[in-house]
Amino acid sequence: MINGKKVLALIPARGGSKGIPNKNIADLNGHPLIFYTINAARSSSYIDDIIVSTDSGQIAEVSIKSGAEVPFKRPEDLAGDTSTTLSVVIHTIRQLKELGRHYDILILLQPTSPLRTSSDIDNALITFMDGGSLPLASVSEVNDHPILMRTIEDNTLIRMIDTNSTIRRQDMPQYYRINGAIYIIRTEEITGDTSFNDSPIPYIMPKARSIDIDEPVDLYIAGSILKTTNKEM
Repeated sequence: MINGKKVLALIPARGGSKGIPNKNIADLNGHPLIFYTINAARSSSYIDDIIVSTDSGQIAEVSIKSGAEVPFKRPEDLAGDTSTTLSVVIHTIRQLKELGRHYDILILLQPTSPLRTSSDIDNALITFMDGGSLPLASVSEVNDHPILMRTIEDNTLIRMIDTNSTIRRQDMPQYYRINGAIYIIRTEEITGDTSFNDSPIPYIMPKARSIDIDEPVDLYIAGSILKTTNKEM
C-alpha cells in the first residue's frame, strides 16, 4: 500500500507474438522475459498483489513460478492481435471484483520492459501520489529529435513540427517518448475511453532502462545491458 491505498500490479502477457515466438517467456540471460517484470514488482515497497493476465498455460506456469498470481485465464477474444490493453485491464478489474478483490490504484507493467527496476516502480508511485493521483506514464528522452523529422508529400519534405530547425542541437527543446514501462491510474477512473498513453504526469526513466522488446535484436541489446551493469533482476 501507499498512503493507505491498495495497489494492484497488472502484467498483460498474451501468448501470441509475431516478432518473437513466445516473446513474453523468451530467454533473456537465463530467465524468461516476464520474470524480470514480476521480480521488479515483487521487490516494490508498495505493490500489494501482482496479477498476470494471459491466455497461455505456459506463460501462466512461468508467471506463478516467478511469484505472480494468475487467478483466471484471459478469454480468447481478448488475446488476439487487435485486442487492446485497455480491454484486458477492464476485464481483469471486473473479474477481481467478482472475487471480492478491490484495489485503489492500478500500475500497469508490460513484460516487454525488462530493465525497469523496483526503484522505478516505487518512485513512479510516489510521483503519482505527489501529482494529485493524476494518471502517470513513464517516458524517456528521444534519440531522434522531432525538429529534424520530416514526412514526404508529393516528393516534398514536410516538417513534423512547425519550428525552424536551423538551431544548435544543444539549443533544441527536450522531447520525450512514452516508453511503455509504467502506467499508473486510480482504478475508479478507468473507463472505456481511458488512454494510458495520454496520461498527464510523467515519470522520467533513463534511455538505458527504457528498451522495449519487440524484435530479436532488442533481446540482444537488453541482455548486453544486463551483463554490462551486472544487474540480476
